[in-house]
Amino acid sequence: MAMEESNTVYMEVEGDNSDEDKDQNWDDWENGDEEDEEEAMSSKLLCLFCESTYDSSNALFEHCASEHRFHFNTLKNTFALDFYGCFKLINYVRSKVAANKCWSCGIVCRSKEDLLNHLHEVASFDNGQFPWNDDEFLKPFVNEDALLYSFDEDDEGEDDVDNMPIDKEELIKDLEQISIDEDDFTLETGENKPTASSLSGGKSASMTDTTLSNGIVSAEAGVSSYRNNNDLDSSLYIAKVAANKIKDVNKNYFGGYSSYGIHRDMISDKVRTDAYRQAILENPSLLKGAVVMDVGCGTGILSLFAAQAGASRVIAVEASEKMAAVAAQIAKDNNLLRIGSKNEGSDQGNGVMEVVQGMVEELKSTQKVQPHSVDVLVSEWMGYCLLYESMLSSVLYARDQFLKPGGAVLPDTATMFAAGFGRGGTSIPFWENVYGFNMSCIGEEIVKDASRIPIVDVIDSCDIITNSKVLQNFDLVTMKLEEMDFTGMVELELKGETSANGSTGSKPVTNWCYGIVVWFETGFTERFCKEKPTNLSTSPHTTSTHWSQTILTFSEPIAMVSPGTLNVDKMAAVGTDACPAVKIQCRISVVRAAQHRSIDISMELSGIGPFGRKRNWPAQMFNVL
Repeated sequence: MAMEESNTVYMEVEGDNSDEDKDQNWDDWENGDEEDEEEAMSSKLLCLFCESTYDSSNALFEHCASEHRFHFNTLKNTFALDFYGCFKLINYVRSKVAANKCWSCGIVCRSKEDLLNHLHEVASFDNGQFPWNDDEFLKPFVNEDALLYSFDEDDEGEDDVDNMPIDKEELIKDLEQISIDEDDFTLETGENKPTASSLSGGKSASMTDTTLSNGIVSAEAGVSSYRNNNDLDSSLYIAKVAANKIKDVNKNYFGGYSSYGIHRDMISDKVRTDAYRQAILENPSLLKGAVVMDVGCGTGILSLFAAQAGASRVIAVEASEKMAAVAAQIAKDNNLLRIGSKNEGSDQGNGVMEVVQGMVEELKSTQKVQPHSVDVLVSEWMGYCLLYESMLSSVLYARDQFLKPGGAVLPDTATMFAAGFGRGGTSIPFWENVYGFNMSCIGEEIVKDASRIPIVDVIDSCDIITNSKVLQNFDLVTMKLEEMDFTGMVELELKGETSANGSTGSKPVTNWCYGIVVWFETGFTERFCKEKPTNLSTSPHTTSTHWSQTILTFSEPIAMVSPGTLNVDKMAAVGTDACPAVKIQCRISVVRAAQHRSIDISMELSGIGPFGRKRNWPAQMFNVL
């Protein structure tokens, strides 16, 4: 712990002191002792997560590592955090804990106790994308936080040649005066002019590069006035590296769509293609004479439908250079390509389609499309689990930049659903009998691995053993980018007759729930499709699509019975064969991951027994890469 220099008090005695003077001096000493005691109490270091206090940061961080899975020194070394980085990290963690939020994955817990049970090892962060790299966290979250004076006690005395001394008391006082400007600002250094923007809207996040297309900030937080020029150069370098990483991810992503096989799979998906075709061709009041923008056009199939429906202009935006050329050739081969202001072909609807190669986020600077000039915005943006590798952020950008007030978005709604699946939804039955041989050890290992990695596969409807519940609704007309990160709660019960096993004394029929299956639907509602609204569903209860479903497997199966069952062991653990659960409460959070275009999913489970007893399972983390 960094010790403050003690002030030595010299008392000078001149002649005889009166009793009053003696009493006064004695009182001074007593008051001094009280002040020292108060100062000693205030110098105690408060744990980042609980109410424990410690005399040294070493002891505190050892406690955080063993009890709360927070390894400060590992984080410091792994991410090469300097004094300011550590300072921000501490304030960031305190702010999240105060809101019952996990500092690592961002999940909001219902109580402090739930948060302490939820804490886990650090999630992976890309370089320069640490959530605490915001100048907001240069301001101490806790007033007179003694930890901010002493977290680097092990480093004192080291690197004296390279590091200038820091007056920490003065620094803390200065930082406490920092007010974070709510308005965005621009940091200009030489030829670099990166714009600051917020990660989630509302608060400025002083960044050294622009916000990326999926809303994840691209680089390290802006440099405070306390940093020197070398730190500034370092931050700009990190920003450039992070931006290049994003470009590489986008290049690989869009490059992957250069494969004709992917486009054949999507076009051959009749559920998908017929839903869009019906929404576009069977709603003439919406499409006739309209200016249409197709975000991520691929082969241009949706743009071709729009031209066929009588649109006056169709702007097909495609980031893949190869597929943009292919879409333009297809439009030309069908006499629908528009070249300049001169139309090719003479049939009605000919010459209305133009293909623009590039990301829609780059379109504004080209001035090829005027702001707020589009009547209808159409896109097949959905990914696995709706949001994985999706183009939703690009659609929202196009909506805000190019759609006319009151313009249409197709589809205009999206809904995620969840239900519990049984043993048949796993690979266990297959491996139990392979040409007469028992290979169940393989199935058990696969299920174990599946509790950490989501599986995209088709679940047979007969393997769904619970009711289905809405996990999250999205309104594409009004939603904001940060709403892509959400937490939803569903309460699941066995489907079918609830009274079948309810008679006293009867042996309950137990079903084992092995996990949660997630799917989505998108709606072309009557808000815009007045003649023929339609729906695109990826439900296990309907015809399968190329999206399949997303399977989140429990770390252990949970026994379930129908509500009303009484013949159970009241003392046994809920969710076991002796005391099955009648309900499973499932809290699922989906957030955009540090890895561009990826998502992180967390799942927290509670089982409710027949007599109201509750059991919680440890939270599970799934990274969809």
